[in-house]
Amino acid sequence: MSIFKGAGVAIITPMKENGDVNYEKFEEIIDEQIDGGTDAIVIVGTTGEGSTLSLEEHAEVLKKMIPYVNHRIPVVAGTGSNDTKAAIQLTQEAEEYGADGALIVTPYYNKASQEGLFRHYSAIADETKLPIIMYNVPGRTGTNIQPETVARLVKAKKNIVGLKEATGNLAQASKTMYYCDGDLELYSGEDGLVVPLLSIGAIGVISVVSNILPQEVHEMVLSYLNGDTEKAMLIQRKLLPMVDALFCDVNPIPVKNAMNMLGKEVGPLRLPLCDMDEAHTNLMRQTLKDYGLL
Repeated sequence: MSIFKGAGVAIITPMKENGDVNYEKFEEIIDEQIDGGTDAIVIVGTTGEGSTLSLEEHAEVLKKMIPYVNHRIPVVAGTGSNDTKAAIQLTQEAEEYGADGALIVTPYYNKASQEGLFRHYSAIADETKLPIIMYNVPGRTGTNIQPETVARLVKAKKNIVGLKEATGNLAQASKTMYYCDGDLELYSGEDGLVVPLLSIGAIGVISVVSNILPQEVHEMVLSYLNGDTEKAMLIQRKLLPMVDALFCDVNPIPVKNAMNMLGKEVGPLRLPLCDMDEAHTNLMRQTLKDYGLL
């Protein structure tokens, strides 16, 4: 059974001006997402600035926010690390606090071999009962988990069930689905390639754009899954300028800036992330205006 089908929001982590997590605001934006039709909350991942949260903060976010969602929709926790032992700890905490699944990025900077990746994910899977979605984003990590390795893991570990595909390489994604032979739940990790990945068997997206336009992203995926491919393609094309704006700088810089422009008051970014320059800020503001949001 899938953890979720449809649009999972890679939700931002709101901060107070002093840099602390703003839990009151977090509850507010979670409610807005659920009311907007989002199918799952993906928490403390890349977009949620998980890499700049301390281990204690990471655990605290999960401890507070998972019960707040209260099974209204699934919650997937980002629990990846370039240290296997740390990833196991984060995943076990997510399980303890009631997450429905774990999103685990490939180890970064270490640049593990394919055998190392197999052992990394296997070690985590052996220490949790949570279903695991692997996350392949070589543009950030410097590591690309190959189709053969994905298939090997899916066949070896029953709780390794999915892949967030963010290589931008449709041929590789197709080969991955071929090797997995129906045993893999594929999610797009690229907001601009959702429909193309649905066409090769994906069941959803883990989306940055959903922070701004949850209903539209949900409708795009569900339209495709329900057989209305024309409507899905039209929504995909309509969303492309927003995708470009939200990735004009390093994620999650633009999306957090955009939410503040919209009056959401989600606070600052944590260093080394910082606000956009004037040109990117103007682009983001104009895009929000073009969509009728400002």
